[in-house]
Amino acid sequence: MGRLFDFMLPENKSPLTADPTDGLFHFINEVSLILLLGITIALIYFAIKYKRKSEDDETPVIYHNHALEITWSVVPLLICLVIFGWGYSGWLNLKAVPADAYEIHVTGFKWNWAVNYENGAQTLNEVHVPKGRPVKIVLQSRDVLHSFFVPDYRVKHDVVPGRYTYVWFQAEETGESQIFCTEYCGTSHSDMLAKVIVHEPEEFETWLEINGGGPSGTPVEQGEALVMQQGCQTCHSIDGSPKLAPSFKGLFGKTEQLDDGSSINVDENYLRESIINPAAKIVNGYNNIMPPYEGLLNDDEVTNIIEYIKTLK
Repeated sequence: MGRLFDFMLPENKSPLTADPTDGLFHFINEVSLILLLGITIALIYFAIKYKRKSEDDETPVIYHNHALEITWSVVPLLICLVIFGWGYSGWLNLKAVPADAYEIHVTGFKWNWAVNYENGAQTLNEVHVPKGRPVKIVLQSRDVLHSFFVPDYRVKHDVVPGRYTYVWFQAEETGESQIFCTEYCGTSHSDMLAKVIVHEPEEFETWLEINGGGPSGTPVEQGEALVMQQGCQTCHSIDGSPKLAPSFKGLFGKTEQLDDGSSINVDENYLRESIINPAAKIVNGYNNIMPPYEGLLNDDEVTNIIEYIKTLK
C-alpha cells in the first residue's frame, strides 16, 4: 500500500533493510504534517477569535497554564522517544547480518569500487548478487574516507582506511541499482559510481563459475585485466587523451620531466616504482593522487601490468 510520502523515496528493492527506514521516515513526516496543520489552524482560529475589536480592548495577562505547559512538553518528549526507539531498532536490524549471508569484499579507492568474491572472481564497479539471499558487503578503503550508499536498499556506511565496516541487504527483484560514494573524496568524487546487479540464484552461480579464479591468459592479457580491475583507466587513458595522470599510450621508453626539474626514462624499473610507490617521482604538471600499491599487488601482477603498458605504443 502506498504512503503519503512515497514519492520522496527511491524504489524499495530490499524490504528487510528498507522497510524499517521507510516506516520511520513516514512516521516523522506524517507527525510533522499533523503538527503543522494543527498549529496553523490554531493560529488562524485564535487570530480571528481574539483580534482587537476596538481601541478599548485590552489583552488580559495570563501567567500560567500548568496543564497546557505539561502537555506541550510531554507530548514532544514522547514523540522523540518513539523516534529514538524506532531508529535504534532499525540500526540493530542493519547490523544483524543473517547467518546464511553471502559475503562480498568491496574496496573503495580514488575513484572506483574493487569487488572480490569468495571464489576469486573480481569485478570493478559492479557488485553481482543473487536474488532472495542476504548479502553482506565488507567494506574497506585503500586511501581516504569514502561512503558506500545504495538508495534502493536504504544502506549507507562510511568506508574507512585501516578498518573494516559492513552493510547487508537482500535484493528481492532482479535488475540494477545505483551505488554512490557519499563522502567527498577528491577531484572525481562524483564519478565514483557503481552498480548492484541482481541475478536469479541459478544465474548467479553460473556467473560465479564463469568469472571465478581471477585473471587468466597471457601476461599481457592478465595485465590488461588488472588495469581494468584496479581502475587505472580512471586517471590514465590508454588512447593518449588527457586525464588526471600521464596516458599509458606511448609511455614506455618516453623521457618524462619530473616536478623536481630532473628527467627520467620510462623503463621497467621506473614503472615498477611508480606502481609500488607513486609519490617517489611525480611527473611535472600532475598531482600526487595515486595510492601506493605496495602489498596490494604481488610481483607477478606488477610485472603483468608493465607488460601490458609496454604494448600501448
